[in-house]
Amino acid sequence: MDAHERKVERVSRMLKERKSCEPLSLKKKAVSHQVPKPNDKRHADEKLDISDFDEIIEINEDTCTCIAEPGVTFERLVDATISHGLVPFVVPELKTITIGGAVAGCSIESTSYRFGGFHDSCMEYEVVTARGDVLDCTPDNENRLLFQMVNGTFGTLGIIALLKFKLMPAKPFVKVNYKKYKNLGDYKNAIWEHYVKQDLDFMDGIIHSPNEYVLSEGNFVDKAPYAHKYDWTGIYYLTTAKREEDFLRTADYFFRYDKGVTNVHPKSLLLRLLLGKLVNSNTTLRLANKLKRVLPEGIIPITLDTFIPFSRIEEFMEWHEEKINHFPLWCVPYRIVQKYEWISDEFFDMVEDELFLDIAIYGMRRKDQLTYYRMIEKKLFELGAIKTLISTNLYTEDEFWKIWNKKNFDEVKHQTDPDNILRGLHEKTCRASRGLGR
Repeated sequence: MDAHERKVERVSRMLKERKSCEPLSLKKKAVSHQVPKPNDKRHADEKLDISDFDEIIEINEDTCTCIAEPGVTFERLVDATISHGLVPFVVPELKTITIGGAVAGCSIESTSYRFGGFHDSCMEYEVVTARGDVLDCTPDNENRLLFQMVNGTFGTLGIIALLKFKLMPAKPFVKVNYKKYKNLGDYKNAIWEHYVKQDLDFMDGIIHSPNEYVLSEGNFVDKAPYAHKYDWTGIYYLTTAKREEDFLRTADYFFRYDKGVTNVHPKSLLLRLLLGKLVNSNTTLRLANKLKRVLPEGIIPITLDTFIPFSRIEEFMEWHEEKINHFPLWCVPYRIVQKYEWISDEFFDMVEDELFLDIAIYGMRRKDQLTYYRMIEKKLFELGAIKTLISTNLYTEDEFWKIWNKKNFDEVKHQTDPDNILRGLHEKTCRASRGLGR
């Protein structure tokens, strides 16, 4: 903790001494897992270096908790915790997603039908404000609103410097059964049954086509007759259609999609034999970042997560098949753990569901991308659905604040960044990311 406190003091001092109110972005060690944005205004920002905030401070077996800095990747975190027989409640699918990024961007995975997002397992944050103040944030102290609002607000309210979060017991292996369904009704019934019973450790699925639905039902096990590892020639999402069951080491299960979820490249066996060990989400994103000045925006596929109320999934899928018609889709059931403070009351008034389905549209290629992004945004609002802000966002400011909670955001922003050097949430995710505005 002494080393950590010295880092915090350095960052705090730099912010307090900074005279400019021009936008400021963070320099991190890990690659950003947002969709690459060649025109993003942040590329030209002054950078605050927090690349050394990447240490695990404590793993406590007695309390099943961990304290760590925001730049710790989930690959390192799982490797460290599993030696204690513990793992995070929610482990995102890509190895180099960081724990700070998982909070700022609301990462989820196949335990989310039970536990919500990774941020729902967090107990405490240390946040450095844009003016250099260091705040301890918990769900029940004087900074309780900031504690809730840093979730999903993409670093616009301050810099998360430290996190304390829950861990759960784990076993060495995961057994997965791949259950096949020919129609959405049966698929939906199976998801709901498991949600009510809470009888699986893990649940996600792949919708290969309108007539081919696979539900992946996973459980921790002590022993396995074999252990597959999808880090070279094998493509995990294709496996779900071919196999009836599978065994993976627990860490390999967590990162079974690290080569891509449904957007895996290269796909041919020969190229995967030659390049499969080298190409993954990390190398692809690093390359895109290095080539951002020459990378045509149209070459980046349409990528977004759509969170559909469970009761409206038939309506969405019918519309999707008619208007979008992109398959395969990744399906991740997600439990709304609480009425999140960063979502507007107006939006929550439209929604009664506690269970949502994250229908992830990854790797979709269309000539007129903005048209499709806009179509999806409008349909989601009509359904009382929502999307993540990791890619292209076309919301007007009025539309945006009908979904996200402007009152709460402004209240915290006034406390933590009154000069707006970290940008506003709409400003950052809908304008600056597209090369518009500040």
